[in-house]
Amino acid sequence: MLGKVGAPWGVRGWVKLTSFTEPREALLDYRECFMRRSGEWIAASLEASHPQGKSLVGKLAGIDDRDAALEWRGAEIGFPREQMPSPGDGHYYWADLEGLEVRHRDGRELGRVAYLLATGEHDVLVVQGEREVLIPFVMDRVILSVDLTAGVIDVDWEWD
Repeated sequence: MLGKVGAPWGVRGWVKLTSFTEPREALLDYRECFMRRSGEWIAASLEASHPQGKSLVGKLAGIDDRDAALEWRGAEIGFPREQMPSPGDGHYYWADLEGLEVRHRDGRELGRVAYLLATGEHDVLVVQGEREVLIPFVMDRVILSVDLTAGVIDVDWEWD
């Protein structure tokens, strides 16, 4: 999931968009997308979109009034993986990290990545095991290695 549909914006079918991309405007690079509501993914397209102050707004194809736009509020926005650019060395899509095993440098298994949080300065892994642990995603200092093939993240992190 790369974004979410928010409240209607205006009366002509435009909606506010929440982007989970970095930078946030990257969500607007994709015209053809899929939207999920009620658990079902549906092909959709953005006719137009642009930044609006600190927000993003978009016009969904076939949605021409505020009432129709309201029906899409809360829908998730996604794209086929093959349309996504490679994240590059040392960078990862959150979806690739979720579910991975997290191990301390001494070999102890801490749990699995349940989800991630964006905190501004750096992302945070929420790891669920015997207890929930929050681990800053800071490469080379806290995150020692990420092996997507093996499904393991090695960390150097102490907690109370």
